[in-house]
Parts: sequence; C-alpha cells; structure tokens
Amino acid sequence: MKVGVVGAGVMGTGVAQCFAAAGHEVVVVDPDPAALAAGPDRVRDGLRLQVLLGPAPADPAGVPDRVGWTADLDALAGSGFVVECGPERIAVKEELFAALDRLCGPDTVLASCTSAIPVDVLAAVTTRPDRVLATHFMNPAPLKEAVEVVRGPKTSDAAMARTAEVLSSLGKKAIVVADAPGFVTNRVLMLAINEAVKVVAEGTAPAATVDEVFVSCFGHQMGPLRTADLIGLDTIRDTLLVLRELLDDPVYTPCPLLTEMVESGRLGKKSGRGFHAWRF
Repeated sequence: MKVGVVGAGVMGTGVAQCFAAAGHEVVVVDPDPAALAAGPDRVRDGLRLQVLLGPAPADPAGVPDRVGWTADLDALAGSGFVVECGPERIAVKEELFAALDRLCGPDTVLASCTSAIPVDVLAAVTTRPDRVLATHFMNPAPLKEAVEVVRGPKTSDAAMARTAEVLSSLGKKAIVVADAPGFVTNRVLMLAINEAVKVVAEGTAPAATVDEVFVSCFGHQMGPLRTADLIGLDTIRDTLLVLRELLDDPVYTPCPLLTEMVESGRLGKKSGRGFHAWRF
C-alpha cells in the first residue's frame, strides 16, 4: 500500500520509517528543502537505533529505498493512508487537511499525528469526517509499541478498523481514546512537563535531579524534562498554547523559561541541547 506522510521532521521521518520497515511504499512531503535533505539521514540514523534496540525490521537495508521525498503535496494522490505530521498549529493543520481532502481518493483515511488538536476540528474542513482520526505516534516512533488512536465523533467503524489493521502491520497496538483537547497523553503530560520546567526555573532542583526523582522514586523510564527534550521543546510550547486556547485554561501557559529556551534555539535532542546535552 502507498502511504503518505506530511512532514519530514523528527516525527514524520520516524513514522515514515515505521511504514517502510513494514514493507509499505512511502511518500514524505515537506515544503522545507532543509527538512527534505535531512530526512534520509534521519531514517538511516533511526534504523541503526532500531537494529540496536529492536525490534529490527526484516530487511533494514531496503527500508530507505521505500521512502520517497518531495515538496509536492500532489504526490500524495493515490495514497491509501495518510499521516499528517505538520506543525502543532490549528490553522496549519486545517489548511493541510483541506488540501489532502481535495487530493486523496474518497476512501483514503486521513490521520493526524497531532499532539493536542481535536479530530473534530480537523474533520470539519473535509468532506469525509468519517475517514478522519488521529494516530498519535510517540517519539521515537519505531521503538514504541503502541499508538494513541483518537476517534472523532464522526469517525466511522470502517476507518477505525482500517487504522487498527494498518497499525497492526507495523507491529503497533492501537489504544483508542475519545476526542478531546490533548486526548489522554498530552492533557496530562504537557501539564507535568510545564510544572517540571517551573521547578527548574524556581531553583528547587536542576533538570537532572528532577528527572532522577521520577526515574528512581517512581520507576519511570525517563523523567519529564528528558522526555520534553526528546519530543522537542518547540513542540511542547506549541502544544501547551493549543491546550490553553482550546481549554481556555491559563494553567497551560508555557513557563517563561521554556519560551526562552525555544527562542534561543535550545530545542532538545534535535538541536543537541535542551534541558540536557545530547550527543549525535
């Protein structure tokens, strides 16, 4: 099956790798030449990590050859399944979904990897609300066993079944939740991360100590600030702003320290430094 992915950033390339590793032909679309140029290297780096940590794809060497890269959104025509991984901004995603609706066949499922925007908001700009849902992959997508699947109020049983089948082909478990801002994951996680940033800003503890508390005391695999670095601090900020707008709740206002770090280019792992230093 031909699969379309919109966005050649960290999440988009990870999702593309998942599909290509499962044998699907993938087309990744991004208007940014720099993102397109970096995409193949990101896939190769992701493959090395996947082979090291598992589960490794059956034919790692063939995976990059199954991914095409282009700035032309029209290249997604003919895709049986499309995953949108664009910036976490409502207007940007609405524009993308309206365009995908025009380009793709009526049976194509349009899935968003949105962090917080409700499915119903995106479905409303299409003529196929029954074929719109969210597949919220976690980063790094190839190493995660499950995907948070968000069913909109108009999403059909057929679209849900198709999505479960597609995710199963990737070796992923679909965990289905209802539609709401932030769903389950980010309604809770973004607030925890923002509070962790405030703890650092107020001098209660440095980032490494905050994370150590969560790992050593609670048994988490990693703490909230290392998780934030992995997601991308710009994505964290944008997601908090979406939640603040949609929930009309100032508690989701990004901590000033988070905003300062994003504006200075300290975005986390993808820039080499966030709350922690990352080696490439």
